[in-house]
Amino acid sequence: MRRDAGLDLVKWLAMLSMLIDHLRYLWPDAYGLFIIGRLAFPLFCLGIAANVARTHPGQLFSEGNARYLGWLLVFSLISELPYRALSPESATLNVMPTLLLGLLVAWSAHHADRNSLLLAAGALVAASLFHQRLMYGMVGVILPAAFVLGLRGMRWWWLPAVLAMLANGRNRWLVGLGVTPETLAMFVMAGVAAPLGLALLRQSSSLRAWPVGRWGYWFYPGHLAVLYLLSP
Repeated sequence: MRRDAGLDLVKWLAMLSMLIDHLRYLWPDAYGLFIIGRLAFPLFCLGIAANVARTHPGQLFSEGNARYLGWLLVFSLISELPYRALSPESATLNVMPTLLLGLLVAWSAHHADRNSLLLAAGALVAASLFHQRLMYGMVGVILPAAFVLGLRGMRWWWLPAVLAMLANGRNRWLVGLGVTPETLAMFVMAGVAAPLGLALLRQSSSLRAWPVGRWGYWFYPGHLAVLYLLSP
């Protein structure tokens, strides 16, 4: 399959914004880093949606899909230890289980057959049962599917934008600070992520970025482990 430079740009922006956000573990008072980090989760969801949309509808049970699901499952487990070490007070799991369930729901939006709908139904039941333990909760699980629709036409850009903002609604920063310029900026940044990411995917193929291959899975647990070792 031809390399998608726009998708690589989305992945790089997602990883960079996530890293900037997590630098707060070294500088807790740097509120601006947290705001920038609101780009990361929606862009990771867009990356999942873009990978799903590149497959042929009706070919759900393929080797590529099984491998994709397997990688997310493996790194959901691998990432929990460094995440828990760096953020022991967190009430949620690391972000990978949310993305894993989101992949199942995104498949249903793309394939729209009985098997994909059954997988999505199971994912949504699991998300409802573990809503409090999932980072970004039920809304986060639905977000990749909203991006699948967004990729079908810019008229849908508002749907993932709205869901990206709602996914941040139970953020502990919002609970602790209330409505402030910082928390309002947080919602704006999350909403901007959707049209920004969709626009990047539509950029000219002349754009080039260092390809983000399977090594990208290691970036999440790897950078968490490094920040834990560097944290005071």
